[in-house]
Amino acid sequence: MNTFPIILLALSVLTLGYRYYSKFIATKVLGLDGNRTTPAHTNYDGQNYYPMSKWVLFGHHFAGITGAGPLLGPVLAAQFGFLPGLIWLVIGVVMAGAVQDFIILFASVRRGGKSLAEIARREISGFSGMTAAIAILFVVVIAEAGLGLAVVNALADSGWGTFTIGMTIPLALIMGVWMYKIRPGKGTKEATIFGIIGLLAAVILGKFIPGSFLAPYFTLDKNTLTVMLGLYALAASILPVWLLLAPRDYLSSFMKIGTIGALILGVLWVRPDFQMPALTQFTAGGGPIIPGPMFPFAFITIACGAISGFHSLISSGTTPKMISNELHTRPIGYGSMLMEGVVGIMALIAATSMWPGDYFAINVPKAVYEQRLAQNPELFQTRDLTRLSAEVGEDVQGRTGGAVSLAVGMASIFSAIPGMAGLMSYWYHFAIMFEALFILTTIDAGTRVSRFIVQEFIGRFYAPFARTDNLVANVVASCLVVFAWCYFIFTGSIDTIWPMFGIANQLLAAIALCVGTSLIINSGRAKYAWVTILPVSFLASNTLWGGYLSITTNYWPKTKVPATATIGYVDSICTGAMMVLAFMIIVDSVTRWYRTISTGTPVVEYAGD
Repeated sequence: MNTFPIILLALSVLTLGYRYYSKFIATKVLGLDGNRTTPAHTNYDGQNYYPMSKWVLFGHHFAGITGAGPLLGPVLAAQFGFLPGLIWLVIGVVMAGAVQDFIILFASVRRGGKSLAEIARREISGFSGMTAAIAILFVVVIAEAGLGLAVVNALADSGWGTFTIGMTIPLALIMGVWMYKIRPGKGTKEATIFGIIGLLAAVILGKFIPGSFLAPYFTLDKNTLTVMLGLYALAASILPVWLLLAPRDYLSSFMKIGTIGALILGVLWVRPDFQMPALTQFTAGGGPIIPGPMFPFAFITIACGAISGFHSLISSGTTPKMISNELHTRPIGYGSMLMEGVVGIMALIAATSMWPGDYFAINVPKAVYEQRLAQNPELFQTRDLTRLSAEVGEDVQGRTGGAVSLAVGMASIFSAIPGMAGLMSYWYHFAIMFEALFILTTIDAGTRVSRFIVQEFIGRFYAPFARTDNLVANVVASCLVVFAWCYFIFTGSIDTIWPMFGIANQLLAAIALCVGTSLIINSGRAKYAWVTILPVSFLASNTLWGGYLSITTNYWPKTKVPATATIGYVDSICTGAMMVLAFMIIVDSVTRWYRTISTGTPVVEYAGD
């Protein structure tokens, strides 16, 4: 089956979703008011609260929410065939992911830029607010560690990638000073041109770093990269948002959107066929990449491409503090998530247009692959693997995790364009660097959001600590967060916790949708509560069931084997704890929805319209 009509259909659905469904939510469900003053103006401090241009903030928000999930999740879920992932990426992003991001962004703007945990405390109860804070900190630490580890692995011993991504930092500093200090209100276009030219130059010049006199300075091992990554995250968390974080994410978004746009054009030009069947034999379980059944694990694995709880932290973290007009929440909240859905769809197509045997040979450890090949040679026999390895200049077999197979798929599509046949190696390394850039922009925004959460949490016991203009508190909170996820990267123990991230991330999304439902009901618009109740019902039941299966069939059996006992106990306890936290918030939310609807008055004070 050819991918061309599928892409056109998917993009049409996303376009209609933005045109009509997001407008319905904006006007009927939320009641956006462009005349209402936003926290960026009322709480302006020049540091965290700062009104941003709509499109600069769109770039920052898109860069902040778009990490490894929409790239790697669909690639790994391709094990089940192209159809389950495609359906969830299109329907899920329109009906669930973009809805969550939009409503939580709106809620935070109306609540003075407060975090998800604080909004949960006000909209649901103090109990849910405290529980949400604990759940959020848990998810953020493992998410940042997992994403950080992916960056470190992608850039280790890669002078080209490290140079190019490192150059985005001075470029962003120059852009920030130019746009907001030298030419405020007028310098965005000039800074954008400078940044794009500088970024393209960094990409081109980076190819010449390996083998040059600069190679030792940019060819770094994993431990050194971890330290550098932590220092960068500290700077992005502490420095004024206009100086480094926003302009760097804005700049990175050009590379992200530009590459995805080029991939779309490449797919439309090449028009590859789906090589992976619509459904594979692993829909009932027993797959070599994801051992569980398609339901619920395909949806959990795809994660961020359709809906991500992590996005609710960005939507209630840095972004609402920079919204200059409430009407901007629609393109930034709903529109950015649709763009991420496009990223997921393109990643799925790049992976499923590969020969199935090549796909599995790359994504399955070599020893396991040999066993599977002997059992099912028809599905696992490779076709182009030797040629692909030769053309990219690396042995790609057994390079698990999804990143390498995605890079190979993207490079294959680009190389099939007339005149590009000899550039397979260049496109492959460019794709690896592109993936690392995706992840890094999530880490910087996520660290700053985590800082806000830690400050709010500790501020309940010591009020001055919650002030965002308290430099000491900013530094201490940032250091606590960075130390936590850097520790996991250094020790490597994140390898045992990473499988939990998919479940924890989706449960956090369920919590965010509960908060959104409470906001709608408390505002007197209970008749529109189905907008969030439908996705949270599916998400909560699907993910809680997935968590139960993970514990009983994957994590707990490891406790019976001495070599994996510790890993099994850690995974089982942490997954169970996250499930309990989410379940308590869901029960508390439903109880209060019933009381509010029964009495006709909100159980908590509502600071909405």
